[in-house]
Amino acid sequence: MKTIKILFSVALFATLFTSCYSEVIVEERVIVDDFEEPGISINQLLGAYELWYVDINATKGYGTTPFLQKAFTISFRNGIVYANNNIVGLGDSGNGFGIDVGEYDAYEMILDVNHDIDGFETFDVYEIDNNTIELYNPNNDTSYFLDGYQRNNFDYDFVFYDNIHYFLQEYEAWEKIFTSNYGALNEFDNENYLQFLAGGTDIEFRSSQDEPGTAVSNLIWDYTGVYGVGDVAGDFYLKTLTLDYDSWGNEHFELSVINDGKIELFHPASETVYEFEGRGYIQYLKTSEKKETRSAPKNEMRKHRKDKVDNPRESKRG
Repeated sequence: MKTIKILFSVALFATLFTSCYSEVIVEERVIVDDFEEPGISINQLLGAYELWYVDINATKGYGTTPFLQKAFTISFRNGIVYANNNIVGLGDSGNGFGIDVGEYDAYEMILDVNHDIDGFETFDVYEIDNNTIELYNPNNDTSYFLDGYQRNNFDYDFVFYDNIHYFLQEYEAWEKIFTSNYGALNEFDNENYLQFLAGGTDIEFRSSQDEPGTAVSNLIWDYTGVYGVGDVAGDFYLKTLTLDYDSWGNEHFELSVINDGKIELFHPASETVYEFEGRGYIQYLKTSEKKETRSAPKNEMRKHRKDKVDNPRESKRG
């Protein structure tokens, strides 16, 4: 009888142990099945690419976020926001990142930016695909779309030449420093300074016949017209420039960039070559008052990068 009780106890214990063991296994299996791999954090997302190209033409909404509207690229690095706001120096400024324009905090797919000039902005961040993000500003119901690149595979030249009209606007004036000794005499020979204005509904230029060496602040702009920059089929690095002079018609040029501060204008009608050098570089969005850089006037905010004038309209003498 004692032997039977012992055997029964052993069997009962084994059954209970097996039952408990099964419950543990089930509970562990449930825990494993419910476990979710953590997704990428917003800081990892923002830091996945060194440069975020602001695709201004993809913007949705009618509001404006100034610092994004002006930037060609944005970078988020250790709490600091960097931006390439100028075509001049693109790829060289800040080792390709541009200038320090503010600070940011990122959490729970929310991005808060405290811009040095434009102040505080907040965004909801959405990952659209593997290299595109959307920054939605709930305060103005507008979305900006940014495409990610690393510096070593970002086509700085494409951005530069695709935005030549902004390059022309980044100097207070362009002074004629060279005229070829060949080519027919023409009216444009008398123009010594050009200025390409930013902002407004028209893309305007001004010209002056003041003597070479005149300070920009002392120039008398005796003509105002509309200008247009166009592409040349088969040559991405060559552009056309049309200046609308109502007194004698349009002047057409082939525009070549010599360097960040010098351009060449070839006048096909006379076969004359001119060189102009930039005077008074305009630094868009200086980072702080203590840095010796000049910010652009507020009315010169870049709004519609896609608005290029290829056929200038009639203009009037100012």
